[in-house]
Amino acid sequence: MKPVFYILSIFLFLTVTGVQSQNYEYEKSTLTYKEIDGHLLEMIIYKPKMPTGIKLPAIVFFFGGGWVGGTTSHFELQAKYFATRGIVAICPDYRTYKSHKTTPFESVKDARSSMRYLKKYGSDLGIDTNKIVASGGSAGGHLAASTAIIDDINEESDDLLLSPKPFALALFNPVVDTGKKGYGKEKMNGREFEISPVHQITSELPPTIILHGKNDKTVPYENVVRFKHLMKQEGNKCILVGYKKQEHGFFNYNKKPKYFKKTLLKTESFLEDYNLLKGESWVKKYYKELKNNS
Repeated sequence: MKPVFYILSIFLFLTVTGVQSQNYEYEKSTLTYKEIDGHLLEMIIYKPKMPTGIKLPAIVFFFGGGWVGGTTSHFELQAKYFATRGIVAICPDYRTYKSHKTTPFESVKDARSSMRYLKKYGSDLGIDTNKIVASGGSAGGHLAASTAIIDDINEESDDLLLSPKPFALALFNPVVDTGKKGYGKEKMNGREFEISPVHQITSELPPTIILHGKNDKTVPYENVVRFKHLMKQEGNKCILVGYKKQEHGFFNYNKKPKYFKKTLLKTESFLEDYNLLKGESWVKKYYKELKNNS
């Protein structure tokens, strides 16, 4: 039997370094970030339990669905995981065709409004407003990119002095080209280049990671290859991770659990590179827990 003092010293070391209790508990809440045409748009917030006064980074997940439908639960599993790693995870609702009979342009406006809301009120929510990451999948990836790249599509009621530009971008098979080589041209009413990120890339954009299936038939892999090339050409940091034989939506847990884990690990590593997370990774254990509870 090891001496009691040895056991106590190990316990103290683990406690002080945070290794023993690396996962944070979090609280879930809902708030309204925008009222438009009589509709309230809400965001779901997963906030780590921290002492009062500590400002945490945040990651905002925009759901996919072709700007036609979708729900804030799309990235719920990712949001809950990252909340345990000490980052505030947020899932905003936004207008879609099914819910509000709107176009992708209104979706872009809402995404940019949600980021401006967080920039304005984030400090009151315990968020470091200089470290907000925008993320999303498919059309939601397009909206995340649009918060950084598309400058001319804004809600009239927004405070345009507040920039919606995020600290970084984490994009899952994102729509980056809304022209004829990409996705969604038929929904743009002849205005496809106004909200096409690949056509509006400039310098000084946030560091970006893209996770994309190489067999994606909805959003062609060529689109993100071209996006990465143009980002690099303008001096921006852009990482593209391609997954062989994977199609659109491959990262969703209910579709490809194994690739849910792989993309969660890649996203985690990207966020850790910018010191946005606390504690240690437990993705593999989280994945096993999800499988056991399925």
